[in-house]
Amino acid sequence: MALTTYSPITSDWPCQVKTPGSFDWERSAVRWLRELVPTRYASYPALMKYPVLLARHAQIQVHHEIRVARTALQTARAELPALGLHEGVIEHTIKMYAAEVLQLQHIARSIRAVSQALVDGNAART
Repeated sequence: MALTTYSPITSDWPCQVKTPGSFDWERSAVRWLRELVPTRYASYPALMKYPVLLARHAQIQVHHEIRVARTALQTARAELPALGLHEGVIEHTIKMYAAEVLQLQHIARSIRAVSQALVDGNAART
């Protein structure tokens, strides 16, 4: 009989982050999460010392980016013609925003997976 073990790795797990429990996995998570927030946040010691806080901030950041991309998508057809843009440019821009929303939603799911693994790791240490 084969034993099954729980793995937090799903299709949403970022390839840049090592498997939880492996050597240096939290450091790889921090490196990946730092790429998702504005650079100035790397100067805040609490975010670098507590990866769970960094993950929380990255989640908030990405949710705001999703909102911005959705707003840009929803208003593009009405507002871009007034800027003198050609219809082809407008259509390309709409496709770009739609793709960005999908990409950001995937990143948000990835952050949730990493965040949960960080929380689980903290709980196991206490």
